[in-house]
Amino acid sequence: MVGKNKTIGNIFVYAFLFIAALFTLSPLVLALINSFKTNRELLVNVMSLPDELHFENYQRTFEKMNYLRSFLNTAFLAVLSVALIVLFSALAGWRLCRTKTKLSRFLLKLFIFSMLIPFSSIMIPLYKVTLQLKIKNSLVGLAFVYAGLGVSMAIFLYNGFVKNIPKEIEEAASIDGCSPLQTFFLVVFPMLKPITATICISNALWIWNDFLLPLIVISDNKKYTLLLSTNTLFGQYSSDWTAILSALILAALPVIIFYAFFQKKILKGIVDGSLKG
Repeated sequence: MVGKNKTIGNIFVYAFLFIAALFTLSPLVLALINSFKTNRELLVNVMSLPDELHFENYQRTFEKMNYLRSFLNTAFLAVLSVALIVLFSALAGWRLCRTKTKLSRFLLKLFIFSMLIPFSSIMIPLYKVTLQLKIKNSLVGLAFVYAGLGVSMAIFLYNGFVKNIPKEIEEAASIDGCSPLQTFFLVVFPMLKPITATICISNALWIWNDFLLPLIVISDNKKYTLLLSTNTLFGQYSSDWTAILSALILAALPVIIFYAFFQKKILKGIVDGSLKG
């Protein structure tokens, strides 16, 4: 009887998960289906299948949005931003954890408090800062802006993770003649792989899919990210909807491929980070 009830319960659980998955994936599926239609077919019936697959939509979109250049811009921005976030936050999180002073506790609380500030409240000051620092239209400058916005959460996570690393390991490295930086990079940092994977993945997805911050900082179309290039397809009086949908699919495709290849590592990093952090 218990086994039968358990089986019925599993059926309900899987049925609910299947429905939830369909609901979640439906916008992406509809975008994929409609990206192969003509604009006329799309406007007549969004829910119907295309009469014929129009692959030329993707070719037109690829050329219109300068896909390759936009892809390289986005990849460069994501890699540099994540590298800066990991470097600065790992060092800061480690040092704040190992330094037991009122100042270190205050700084940690300050970083935690900054996570509560909504981005919309700092958009205008942030834009003025980019003008003052002369980093507008600079992908490197934008990467530093992302690093500034992303280090707070990363420092909090690193700080919690370092607490689980025995301090005696660092003391042994110091006795062997390692400097503080050598101790960190040769001994501590390799032990932070699980939480580093979590931070890299979450921040890479955030930066890749972000639209608002590049819109504020970047106005040179040669430095557009994928989503900014997609935005150029929207016209004031008319929009090429099949090109827009195919552009959205092309923009999402690298993230989907990334997740498909590194799914196990992503899940392992998140689980290890949550258990030890």
